[in-house]
Amino acid sequence: MRVLVIGGGGREHALAWKLRQSPQVEKVYCAPGNAGIARVAEVVPVAADDVSGLLRFARDHGVELAVVGPELPLMLGVADEFQDAGLRVFGPGRDGARLEGSKAFAKELMRRWNIPTGYFSVFENPEEAKRFVAEVGVPIVIKADGLAGGKGVIVCDDPKEADQAIDEILVARLFGDAGARVVIEEYLEGEEVSFILLTDGVSVLPFPSSQDHKRLLDEDQGPNTGGMGAYSPAPMLTAEMHARVMAEIVLPTIQALRANKIDYRGVLYVGLMLTASGPKVLEFNARFGDPECQALMVRLRSDLIDLLCACVEQRLGECRPVWDERASVCVVLAAAGYPGAVEKGRIIHGLEDVEALPDVEVFHAGTARRQQQYVTNGGRVLGVTARGTDVTQAAERAYAAVSKIHFDGMQYRRDIGRRAMRWLSKGAP
Repeated sequence: MRVLVIGGGGREHALAWKLRQSPQVEKVYCAPGNAGIARVAEVVPVAADDVSGLLRFARDHGVELAVVGPELPLMLGVADEFQDAGLRVFGPGRDGARLEGSKAFAKELMRRWNIPTGYFSVFENPEEAKRFVAEVGVPIVIKADGLAGGKGVIVCDDPKEADQAIDEILVARLFGDAGARVVIEEYLEGEEVSFILLTDGVSVLPFPSSQDHKRLLDEDQGPNTGGMGAYSPAPMLTAEMHARVMAEIVLPTIQALRANKIDYRGVLYVGLMLTASGPKVLEFNARFGDPECQALMVRLRSDLIDLLCACVEQRLGECRPVWDERASVCVVLAAAGYPGAVEKGRIIHGLEDVEALPDVEVFHAGTARRQQQYVTNGGRVLGVTARGTDVTQAAERAYAAVSKIHFDGMQYRRDIGRRAMRWLSKGAP
C-alpha cells in the first residue's frame, strides 16, 4: 500500500514512523515533510494547504490512503476533495472539521446537546464583549473563534487584561481572520487531559489518555504554545472518569454529528477539564494532538494502518489494538523566540548520540538539512520521546536524551510528567 501523510511537523513524523513499520505499507510519502521525516518517508514538495497539488500527487503516484495530520487542510476540505475523486482519506470533511475550526460552532453544538462545558458567549463587537466580561467577572477565557495554531487562547485574571485581549483579537486582528469573532467562556479549574479517539461515525475507539503542556515555561507559566510536551497515560483520568467521559461527552458528540448529517471519520480529540463536578469539554480538535501523537505512537504495538483503514471503511468496531503498558514522555525542544518570531538555521548537535539510547525516539518538527547537518527550521524543533516502566522513568530517559542535544537558543520545559508524578504520589496534583 502507498500512503501519503499530509503535514510536516512532529505529529506527522510520528505517524510516518509508525506507518513505515507496517508490512502492509510499500511506500510512505509525506507532504511537505521535514528533514527527519525524510529518513522514514519520501518527502514531497507540496504544501499541506495545497489541496489541488496534494490531490494531483496522490493520483499520479497511486496513493491508496491519505492521512491528514494538521487541522488547516481539513478545514480547507482536503478530505472532501479526495473522497470526491474516489481516493481514500483518513480525516473528517470540512463540515466535521468545524468542530475545531470554529469554537463557536463547537460550543453551540455542545449547548444544544447538553454536553458538559463551561458557560460562554460569542461576540464580534469588542464593546459588547467587554461589557460581558464586566458582568461575569474574572478569571475568564478569551478565545479566537478560528484556527490560531494553538495560541489563540488567553486566560485573563484581570479586567484590563481581558479588555486588552479582546482588542488584540477583534481590533488589532492578532490572529487574522481567525479572530473575526471571539468566544468568551468560563474559566474552569481542575486537571486538563487529552482524550483522543478514532471514530468511523458509528463506533469509537479510545486511545490511552495523555496530558499536554501548553504553556511555554515550567509550572504552566508563560504564553500559550502549540504544546511543549506530553506524557501518556494520564493517571488522573481514572476508570470511573473514563466511563463518564464516554457516556456524557463522547457518545453524545457522535450522536450530535450524526443528527447533523456529518459523516465524521477520523480523529476526535476532546480537550477535557476534570473539574470537581465532573468532566467538561474545553475544546474539540479534528486531528491528533501534537505532541500527544508522539507519546501515543511509541506506545502503539498494533499496526496503525489497520486502524486507519478500518476507520475509513467504517468497520472500526472490529479493532482491538494492543498498547505497550509502559508510559511515555515527549519533551519538545523549541527555538529561541518561540512562540513568537524565531531565527532559523541554527545547527543541531548531538542527534547521533541519542540514536543509540534504548527506548528513545526523536521526532523532527521544525528541521531542515543543510551541508550534511540538521538545522532549525521552525518554532518547535524536536520532540524527544521516551518509554519507561512509569512516567518517572520515561521522563528520566527523555531528559537524559535532551541533555545530549544542543542548538543555540534551545528552550524546553523541565517539568514534563511532573503532574503525573505528584498525582501518583499524593493522589492529587
